[in-house]
Amino acid sequence: MDLGLIIGYCASICSVASFVPQAIKIVRSGDTSAISTWMYLLTVTGFALWTWFGFLRGEIPIILTNATCFVLSALILAMKLRSAFSNRRHKLRKDA
Repeated sequence: MDLGLIIGYCASICSVASFVPQAIKIVRSGDTSAISTWMYLLTVTGFALWTWFGFLRGEIPIILTNATCFVLSALILAMKLRSAFSNRRHKLRKDA
């Protein structure tokens, strides 16, 4: 295994390890109020593009890292959107 691949796998581990605790906390608490919908939409798009790039280049570390982070960030975005729509619906009922 060459040095570049070792560095790629180490970077993958660091990236996923830094993202997982936040995802776990949000999934457990269900509290998405402190995160920006637009930022997570951009994040999900970025992870999707990096994953695609990894496939185009045949780079396993890029694919694994970004596919994992894509799934986690998409889950968080889905929770954020569900919460936003639920709050909006609740507010509309309250105002009616």
